[in-house]
Amino acid sequence: MSPAPTALTVAGSDSGGGAGIQADLKTFAAHGVFGTSAITALTAQNTRGVRAVHPVPARFVAEQIDTVLDDITVHATKIGMLAGAEVVSAVAEALRRHDLGPVVLDPVMIATSGDRLLDPAAVEALREDLLPLADLVTPNVPEAAALLGADPARTVEDCRRQAEDLLQRSGTAVLLKGGHLSGDESVDVLATGSGTALLRRPRVATTSTHGTGCTLSSALAAQAALNPGADWGTLVDPARDYLQAALESGARRRIGTGHGPLDHAFTLREHS
Repeated sequence: MSPAPTALTVAGSDSGGGAGIQADLKTFAAHGVFGTSAITALTAQNTRGVRAVHPVPARFVAEQIDTVLDDITVHATKIGMLAGAEVVSAVAEALRRHDLGPVVLDPVMIATSGDRLLDPAAVEALREDLLPLADLVTPNVPEAAALLGADPARTVEDCRRQAEDLLQRSGTAVLLKGGHLSGDESVDVLATGSGTALLRRPRVATTSTHGTGCTLSSALAAQAALNPGADWGTLVDPARDYLQAALESGARRRIGTGHGPLDHAFTLREHS
């Protein structure tokens, strides 16, 4: 038997099911990748917002990662919500101990609803300790600004400059997501050692955007698990195609009364 493509998500739990660990595992499954997980925080949330966050102790986050890796080969890893500096440091140390395949870091700081999900004291630890260990970082516009200590980008050209700046500072490839900008297109910027590319998709008119960042980063990890050795320029388009289709399908469904989730399982209904 050949080993099944396997990915690990290190992230928070979303009780509403649209983001975090739940979105990551749904996305892995949609790609045919077996998903494992290490939960960093429990959240009480729904489509309207986050009511409470209960961080998992850093030592137990590390124990989850170590236990998975003691038994299961992981081909790629997605890192999302980390909540506090101690958890950031524990995850960084785990990356030094283990071979986790290509690592996609989604620097989750603020939810779609505007709720802050990363302790301000942890931003510096993430920037200095964890970011250089990742292979790809996927900030949105405000997250990129926070990582750089700069004002948020207002144009695509601003995004290009900030993506290249973040690449130069960290040595980590950057996919800066431009969804916060206006316009008929959603334009992301991919900056790697091979150059910079603008990635365009039609903007989907929908309020069902909860978990968009989690979904894209976990789709990238799934693609990395499925395609060993491929570069990010090759992997990003199929990951963004999946996200686009999940957004379009999610726009036709109604779950909750706020920012609803994407439709991660759209392929199941297409083939049923």
